Amino acid sequence: MTAAGHIPVMRAEMLALLAPRAGGRYLDATFGGGGYAEAILAAAPCALWAIDRDPEAIARGARLAQRFPGRLALLEGCFGDMLALLTAAGVARLDGVVMDLGLSSYQIDDPGRGFSFRADGPLDMRMGRAGPSAADLVNTLPERELADILFEFGEERHARRIARAIVAQRRSAPITTTAALAALVRAEVPASADGIDPATRSFQALRIRVNDELGEITRGLEAAASLLAPGGRLIVVAFHSLEDRIVKRFMRHAAGRAGGPSRHEPRRWVGAHAPDFTLLTPRPLRPGAGEIRVNPRARSARLRALARLSAVAARTDEETTTP
Repeated sequence: MTAAGHIPVMRAEMLALLAPRAGGRYLDATFGGGGYAEAILAAAPCALWAIDRDPEAIARGARLAQRFPGRLALLEGCFGDMLALLTAAGVARLDGVVMDLGLSSYQIDDPGRGFSFRADGPLDMRMGRAGPSAADLVNTLPERELADILFEFGEERHARRIARAIVAQRRSAPITTTAALAALVRAEVPASADGIDPATRSFQALRIRVNDELGEITRGLEAAASLLAPGGRLIVVAFHSLEDRIVKRFMRHAAGRAGGPSRHEPRRWVGAHAPDFTLLTPRPLRPGAGEIRVNPRARSARLRALARLSAVAARTDEETTTP
């Protein structure tokens, strides 16, 4: 545990695949609580850039930067914009990129951020501080659009029933707290035998929509692949099927393997030429029983990794610089 409430998921597996080396240049695209960043910096005398859209995460990272002077640069912004952020910082190539998708424990455990239904707080759910909040969506979107969000991003079978109840409730008074929304959803969704709270899928769906998380993943994967130097590695940890599906398809296509079409799928890496990448994890890695006992939030994690092929990448670089 790097700080109260934050435990990096599959840190040892991430480090083994990334294999940080002296003088290497790496990116932690989802800084969060800084667990991956700390591990990378401690593993080798390398340089690390770290991105987070949450200003609170950037502020927390200042202490880690002091522990590793001159080696950690913190960049506030969305990881989907990493190409622009790193270009502005003078970085054109990286030896590795890690992404730990979803929320940090700091965000989940702070009722004031509005991500969790386990404690009452404002219905916010923004990872950053800009754009419409979950309360804005719940209280303004048409019923059909709300239902589509709950079904597409939460895979909620009772989406239409929940959306209808939300619209009926907001006619009397706006829904502004996590407790109010959770109570409304629980009244519409039957309890499941697995013990998962009936509000789980609705909260996930709204959070994904508020932060455009699936769009961020697509943009981030494309940018990360374009930044990798020969032999560079991309490591991604996902926590639910919507995230993992995008990562899986992207990596399979980049490595020249067939995959089904998806509207979230980055198309630019699909082509008839020899693949520029190879899969390091033909099957995703999962946390062990011991890690899940210590950190139950790790139970749904899946780690996938990809590497740029050195020979192909070197040839491509040569061709693009030839007059």
